[in-house]
Amino acid sequence: MTQFVDSLTNAQGTYVSVFLAVMRYAAPLLAVILLWRCCKPLLTFQREPEIWAWLCLSNGKKLPITHWENVIGRHKRCDIVIDFPTVSRNHGVLTRYDDGSWTITDTDSKDGIQVNGQRVQICALHPGDIISVGGVEMSLEPISKQQEKRLNQLRTKGSSGMESITNLLILSIFQALSCMGFLMGGNGKHVMSILAGYGGIMVAQWALLIFYLFLRRPAFEVETVAFFLCTMGMAAICTVKPGESVKQLAAMVLGIAVFLTVAWSMRDLERAKKMRYVAAVAGVGLLVITLLFGREYYGAKNWLVIGSLSIQPSELAKVCFVYMGASAMDRLMNKHNLIFFIAYTLIICGCLALMNDFGTALIFFCAFLMIAYLRSGSVGTIALAVTALGFAGVIALKLAPHALRRFSSWRHIWENPLTTGYQQTRALMCIASGGLFGLGIGQGWMKNVFAADSDVVFATLAEEWGLLMPILLVLAIVALALFAVRCAAISRSSFYTIGACTAGAILIVQTIFNVLGTLDVLPLTGVTFPFVSNGGSSMICAWGLLAFIKAADTRKSASFAVRAGKAGRDEIE
Repeated sequence: MTQFVDSLTNAQGTYVSVFLAVMRYAAPLLAVILLWRCCKPLLTFQREPEIWAWLCLSNGKKLPITHWENVIGRHKRCDIVIDFPTVSRNHGVLTRYDDGSWTITDTDSKDGIQVNGQRVQICALHPGDIISVGGVEMSLEPISKQQEKRLNQLRTKGSSGMESITNLLILSIFQALSCMGFLMGGNGKHVMSILAGYGGIMVAQWALLIFYLFLRRPAFEVETVAFFLCTMGMAAICTVKPGESVKQLAAMVLGIAVFLTVAWSMRDLERAKKMRYVAAVAGVGLLVITLLFGREYYGAKNWLVIGSLSIQPSELAKVCFVYMGASAMDRLMNKHNLIFFIAYTLIICGCLALMNDFGTALIFFCAFLMIAYLRSGSVGTIALAVTALGFAGVIALKLAPHALRRFSSWRHIWENPLTTGYQQTRALMCIASGGLFGLGIGQGWMKNVFAADSDVVFATLAEEWGLLMPILLVLAIVALALFAVRCAAISRSSFYTIGACTAGAILIVQTIFNVLGTLDVLPLTGVTFPFVSNGGSSMICAWGLLAFIKAADTRKSASFAVRAGKAGRDEIE
């Protein structure tokens, strides 16, 4: 095979040069077409709220209930606003369960909640029950089974199977041309690794789509975007370390398995509430094991080495952290719940601080801010947390010399271009030399720099593929996060809302740290570019986070949270 590629390159040198030149312009064009087709439906679908019940007030007014957890109160940000002096700002939570039953919970309000004249903390609701919230009487009128069926018929449709197949065909063409570009560009000695890397991604993506079609879930835009990002990550690996392509492919397959497992667990909210305790223990356990048995690299003790396998447990703990933080369905506004989560966050960040892994700790803190705000709606809580972070940051910089060195070189890389500023100065020069359309596949110099396929992968891709391509990768991550935010307004459960928004926030924050760290706008923290950077743990984490975004999708024939009936129609769980 190697001799064949070498002979092809020698005999058809002119054609190879033409092909590589055309690829410089064809690649970004195909990428733009693919992302436009995938991201447009994600960002423009009609957001139609689902009405699950009506809250009937004594004056005859009916308030629609559009979520499965609804905060009742006087505050304008509440789901059900009752503007009456005796009603607290956040008075209670009205909750629907998978079996269609409802409960109401008092959130330590001043005047409490009464059901049929009895003051309650939490109470199951039945037809005809009289609910008193701060003296305002009302009753709950759930929708009928017939109305539920009609509700499903009116849901916005996801992409059809034909549209998903077309998108994947475009991606497959892009992957095939990229693979040919590497083989024709002088990488013949790594032909088997390159073929295995690209071929494995193509097999995995088509297998997953066929599985979706079997489940009557043809909408595949989110996954197609993820596979595109993985493809560009494989391109960076084939440039820098082609021998590791198979290892990264194996990590991607394992990540898909995690993606499907997390998605399955979220199909039943009662099951999800039980799983959160497993996630909480697993998240802390992973970090404690790393503290006890981990190895230190570059100042941070954040790696577990098992034979020839090395993993970064803090990446896997991110998925557990989001799962734990989002699972507040039974006590959305409960203060004890929030306090427990704050304590859990402190334990997680404390373990990371002991490992000297402050970059990852900062990502966890950003995730905490998102979850805490979505849970409580309290700006004061967020302000207090940010203030505490400022004090902790000052202490961390004094206790961790390697972190202080990173900050000392920030914005001063050109003063020490051969030492602390080596990576970033070379990255900036290579980005500039690549221009908009790049030098060509495998033709860059950035591959000689340490961590060119991980910490500074943005520069590696910009040099060979042109600045347009890594910018498209950033926009792809932004599109996934915006999709999560758009789904939040119509999401059935706070679990899906908090999980999707937090997962989107982590992907955005990691991308910001990676890209702006490469450009010296922010300190270089060693944070990975989701789906793109070389690293098995990071890849598994990215797919695990993607499951939360996918689960928030309520479009017909797209959602993980709605089962398909025997006739192919979606049914309420």
